[in-house]
This record gives sequence, C-alpha cells and structure tokens, in this order.
Amino acid sequence: MPANLIKQTDFDAIIIGGGACGLMCAVQVGFLGKRTLILEKNDKVGAKILISGGGRCNYTNLYASPKQFISQNEHFSKSAFAQWTVDDTISFFETYGITGKEKTLGQLFPVSDKAKDIVQVFTNLCHDLGQEIRCEADVKSVEQSNGGFEVVYEKHGRETRLSAGKVVIAAGGLPIQKMGATDFGLRVARKFGLKIIDTAPALVPLTITGKDQQWYEQLSGNSIFCRVWNDRASFEENILFTHWGLSGPAILQISSYWKAGEFIYIDLLPNENITQLIQEEREVNGRKTLLNYLSGIYTRKFAEALSGYLPVDKNLASLSKTDFEAIDALIHNFKVKPAGDKGYDKAEVMRGGVSTDELSSKSLEAKKVPGLFFGGECVDVTGWLGGYNFQWAWASGFVIAQNL
Repeated sequence: MPANLIKQTDFDAIIIGGGACGLMCAVQVGFLGKRTLILEKNDKVGAKILISGGGRCNYTNLYASPKQFISQNEHFSKSAFAQWTVDDTISFFETYGITGKEKTLGQLFPVSDKAKDIVQVFTNLCHDLGQEIRCEADVKSVEQSNGGFEVVYEKHGRETRLSAGKVVIAAGGLPIQKMGATDFGLRVARKFGLKIIDTAPALVPLTITGKDQQWYEQLSGNSIFCRVWNDRASFEENILFTHWGLSGPAILQISSYWKAGEFIYIDLLPNENITQLIQEEREVNGRKTLLNYLSGIYTRKFAEALSGYLPVDKNLASLSKTDFEAIDALIHNFKVKPAGDKGYDKAEVMRGGVSTDELSSKSLEAKKVPGLFFGGECVDVTGWLGGYNFQWAWASGFVIAQNL
C-alpha cells in the first residue's frame, strides 16, 4: 500500500524507539520547549524497563562511571556521563516521586519495587509536555530528504510517511526478540555507511555440553558466592549451576568479557585459603572426612559432586600434600570452558553496535550524517549488570536532547 505523504512541521525530531533512551530524550526535549514524536513498535512503551530486575527495575547504579562499560573506545562515554550524572538520575526520579533504595553493590531500585512506576513517570511527562507517542508503529525506513529525513512506518497494515529535520535512533539492541527487539538501529547505521562493531550477546548465561554436562545438571539450583575471572576482568558475586551450564550475576558479568573457545576460572571460596582452613580443622577434629568438612562450607550435594575430583572419603588427618594441592587447585582455580552462551533471548544486553568512531561523543550525532543521532543499546557502549546500562540510556537520551 502506498505511503501517505504527510509533511510534518510541528515535530522537531522523530525518535525511533520508546525505551529508556527514547523516553528520556523526548522528556528532555520537552523541557527545552520542543516537540518530538516517539515511534514504538510494541503496543506500549518501556517494554524492557518493565521486565528489568524481575519487574522491579534497577534504574541506576551509585558507582556508575566509564570504568564499568565495554567499548572499543573506553573514553567515549565520559562526555555523556559528565553531562548527565548518577546524581542527575536520582534527582530526576525523586522530583517525580520515585525514591531509590540501594540493594547490593550500589544497585538502586524504586522503593515501590515496581518498574511500571518508572515508565509512568515518562508517559505522564510526555503527555504534559506535548510529546507524542505512537505505539504499534513498525518503522520500515529512514531516508535523507530535503535537508532532513523521511521516516516510513507501518501501523495496522497502513504505511505513513513522515518528515523531520532530525531523527534519533533509540531502537535498542538484539535482546530480547519476544520484546520486539530487532537489528533496526544497526541496519540504519549500515545504510548510511557507518561502521558497526561486531555484536554478541552480553550479560548472558553460559552453556556446558559434552562429557561435563551431566556434572552441571546434577548441581542445578546450587548457588555459590565465587570470584570468576579471565585475563580481562574479575567479578565477585554468586554463580548459579543450571541443567545447561552456569548462570548467576558473576557469570553474567564475565560473559561480556568472554569469547567462544576461551576458559573462565572460578574461585569457589574467595578471600579464604582452603588449605589453611582444613589444616586448622584437622587439629581439632582430624577424623572428620573431607566430605563432611566441605558440606559445612557448601551444600551436601555440591560436596558430594566433588567426589569425582577430590578424595572426599578420606579423613582430614590422612590428607597428603598431593591431596592438598588438588583441593587447593579445584577450590581456588576451578577451570571451565563453556561451549557457548544462551543467545540473545536470554541476554540482558548486546555488546558491540554502532562504532563510537562514527559519533560525536558530545552530542551522539553521526559525524557523516548531520541530524541523525544514535543512543542507548545500539551504540558500542555496554555496561555491567546492576543498573549501569540504564544510566547509559538516560545519559545518552539527555545528551541527544540537548542537541536537537
């Protein structure tokens, strides 16, 4: 069906994507007395906000800084984070009735524990500030035209063509397809000749296959506080054994720094020395078996699972130097070679994306395409687990708004 030509003169910009970045951008533009139109593919805005943190929305992190972000250019995010700080995020939401409460590691959640309250702030403000939102609008193309852009979208089988001087691509990344995620932002960037950094799932569970799979399956449901590392990063948080491999916060974190074919390493008792602990215990009770001792540190199920690697039936008094070396190596240097990851549908975010070389760090405008801006997840700026990616979304939305 041919698109209807509608010459729009009352929108200063069209924002493609009604997620965290797009919503913040629209609101901040409204504060500046300008008007935007948000085109959202889903039947409501903020779909990923609503499911984040188990529906509670970890909307920022008190310790967010460029250090917690992965990018080909580690300095790129500094400008955005200087323009919109964590304090700005906290103040913004407090102004509109959202008080934060800190959980672990600086993670900030609404006191209400309701992600919908975060989305409500934006929908109310968009309404009050005259920012228009059109949902179920599937954008088909973005073209340059007459010094600006034409955007074609389809809704209920009908195509509409809009024009605007500026366009913001805030369409997110590839996770999670059932939430409407697509590669639209990357396709637009490629169309305009912008470089893309290879993308991959990030903050994603890792899979174990082959001869080791059964060992992990038997431990499904066991959660252990660990240090997980490779030669790029290290994290101390819980890991979770599953029937298909490993998950939990520490695994999700290291996954962003892992590549197929590589090992990761796990210290199953961080900040302790297992050899010293056992030696202290055997002075008191040398007849205790290694199995019973380990069952006091871990679950019985996990201690029993170590029987394939350690002499768990021996009593502590009879452990040899070789036994201690094996125990130390296993507990403090557990070596894992994942087969892969659970893919975009189980990933929290995407790493890679539109190359930061193509964008102004001060405005997030494409250097080659004046008037075209990229923000949020589709840019090659990927944060850690724990509210960091929301902070980038808010900051990038704010920065773009100042330059529309």
